Amino acid sequence: MRILVDADACPVRREILEVATAAGIPVIQVADSNHNIAGEWVVTVDPGKDSADLRLINLAQPGDLVITQDYGVAALALGKGAFAMDPQGMRYTPDNMDLLLFQRSLGQKIRRAGGRTPGVKKRRKDANEIFRKELERYLEEIRLASEKKWKE
Repeated sequence: MRILVDADACPVRREILEVATAAGIPVIQVADSNHNIAGEWVVTVDPGKDSADLRLINLAQPGDLVITQDYGVAALALGKGAFAMDPQGMRYTPDNMDLLLFQRSLGQKIRRAGGRTPGVKKRRKDANEIFRKELERYLEEIRLASEKKWKE
């Protein structure tokens, strides 16, 4: 298992690295060269529409955890047998993905027609700590499910 991060606009990179290091899980951060992200395991791609997203999905393997705000990237990750969650700690699942993609499509249609949709809510002060706890919980559930699968 690895954690793959859509790092272009990820507000919880530090938390991901801390939790992953404590758990002994490698982290790969993918960002385009317009973002100044340094460190180990950073994959930098040329700027361009969806270039970081495409590279991240090409790297994803079954059992990896993908952290992204992009519903499309999350859907592709799930399709490859990876797990996915957003920087708020919400887990993407086959059960919620259709609704999320529908809402995204509807919002795009409204904006193309000149309408307005609600903006992104301001990030709460405790959001990073909430994410950290959710990430730890999710990693433990993935580990336990993997152990159970191997025992069967």
